[in-house]
Amino acid sequence: MLEPDEIGRRRDLADALKDLRRTSGLTGDRLAARCGISQGKISKIENAKVLPSLADLERLLDALRATADVRDEIYALARLANTEYESLRTELRRGLQHKQRELAAFEATADHIRFFLPSMITGLLQTPRYARASLAMFPGDHAEALARRLVRQKILDDPSKRFSFLFTEQALRWPLCEPSTMADQISRIMALLDLPHITMGVVPLGAHVLPDGPMNTFTVYDDRLATAETFSGVLMMRDPRDVSYHLEVFGMFQRHAALGPDMRGLLEEIRRELISGRE
Repeated sequence: MLEPDEIGRRRDLADALKDLRRTSGLTGDRLAARCGISQGKISKIENAKVLPSLADLERLLDALRATADVRDEIYALARLANTEYESLRTELRRGLQHKQRELAAFEATADHIRFFLPSMITGLLQTPRYARASLAMFPGDHAEALARRLVRQKILDDPSKRFSFLFTEQALRWPLCEPSTMADQISRIMALLDLPHITMGVVPLGAHVLPDGPMNTFTVYDDRLATAETFSGVLMMRDPRDVSYHLEVFGMFQRHAALGPDMRGLLEEIRRELISGRE
């Protein structure tokens, strides 16, 4: 469900495109003939029933002979319209099990999912005990949310999909649970290292990554959706420029990551330290 502000942002884009068409003196039919988009779709765009793609916007703005300033204004509105925000309060009100259902839907329709994990291990990789601890900070009964999270993990068995997990060393060492549980969690990750459709990497604590350090968790679904987690909620970005930017950030950190045997060696080192009680 869209928040009121999100509905308003879609309406702002629709109104701006409608005003631009009217100022140009074109009817919907004439604009459709000029840009190759059906009149019905143009009507839905102007009534905020359909969000135009970036390609749609370019065709519309070319047909309307929009100036550079107008284009910048329209593209800025489109970026806002393609961004949704789901607050933590909303998630808790609906129940965390609904969030698990939403994530499962995103995962089912994506071919390649990339996870950037600077602080914690993501739900698809969690052991039951780690998952239980990660939910403990939230009020209420977590039994259904926990069950749905663990069911989601079955998608990792699908060889037709690709999964890329990029951790910081901090995420693997963060003491969410007692050392024995953390050691089991590391073992769970190591058990997936040899699967050909799953790639993993760890950005070591000593890596000198410029220009920015790891700021927040994010996930990219193919090249169509990027989600970024904050303390207060989740941003969902569908603008191609935002998705592309997050793919670039993922690639930048991946170039600084320990991969393959180096990652396995680092995981083994962390696991030994946990077992020995030094962590």
